[in-house]
Amino acid sequence: MNNDSMPLGRLAPQRRLRRLELTITRRLDGLLHGQHLGLLPGPGSEPAGSREYRPGEDEVRRMDWSVTARTAVPHVRTVDADRELTTWTLADATPSMDFGTAELEKRELAVAAVAAVGFLTAGAGNRLGAHVLGEAGVRRFPARSGRHHLLNLLRTVLAVPRGRPATDPVSLADAIDGLRRSAGRRGLAVVVSDFLDGLPDEGVAGTGSAPPDWERPLRRLAARHQVLAVEVRDPRELELPDVGLITLVDPESGHRREVSTGSRRLRERYAAAAAAQRLAVARALRRAGAAHLPLSTDRDWIADIVRHVHAQRRLSRVPRGGAA
Repeated sequence: MNNDSMPLGRLAPQRRLRRLELTITRRLDGLLHGQHLGLLPGPGSEPAGSREYRPGEDEVRRMDWSVTARTAVPHVRTVDADRELTTWTLADATPSMDFGTAELEKRELAVAAVAAVGFLTAGAGNRLGAHVLGEAGVRRFPARSGRHHLLNLLRTVLAVPRGRPATDPVSLADAIDGLRRSAGRRGLAVVVSDFLDGLPDEGVAGTGSAPPDWERPLRRLAARHQVLAVEVRDPRELELPDVGLITLVDPESGHRREVSTGSRRLRERYAAAAAAQRLAVARALRRAGAAHLPLSTDRDWIADIVRHVHAQRRLSRVPRGGAA
């Protein structure tokens, strides 16, 4: 099998990152050219006034009609962030992300999501900062520009030690709060996680009425920044196959439990609890004011990003207040 047809998860880390870069630039760059923040409705830019319309250079949809009416000269709206965009990412690399039953593990899919954000927001003056949440705490990368900086960040996420329960874990809520304190200038904040940490009533997933621990810090983050929450899933987290007796291991604590998947009632209860848990996560993200992008290890994640971008662009074209 040559490298072009080999599954991404089986490649060496350096080749894996190169494959990711080629995949993203080939399938997304043309679609999102000039739309760094197409991942969210609107460019997320700070308004910078208006200037006279330049035929052949400016898009008519950017016309500033109020200024045009006052001056009788065509003007277009201008923004600042297209030239200097600061993006902050929080990549969850805790043990629960070291799981996958498809081509990718959840952590590898998280790396792909961070890579997509990084390559698509790369440009002159644009900077990317990151926090990596692992079993040993949070590793921080200052906001910098350049391809080398992004690749170094992606290598770090891939290299976080696997399979070891954290001795002194940092919660996802605390990690989000730390990202908020580090991200000073208004920009784009991207949180990539399975969002399993901090859910209420974890003994019966998704049935608790209290909000997740991370909802409040995420809301504080969204008060200043545009926030994109990338939820990473695996199909086996949503339903159990009928494969007889299996041993389930909690990756965060190391606890083990034998389960008989031959029980139809057990499989149905598991699927119902998993669906309720995912619904609770989606509702919490919406309440916090974050755009929600779910990605799954068994799906074409590039296609899911494309669909998300198209949906957000449609939302951005809807006039406020529902006016036509």
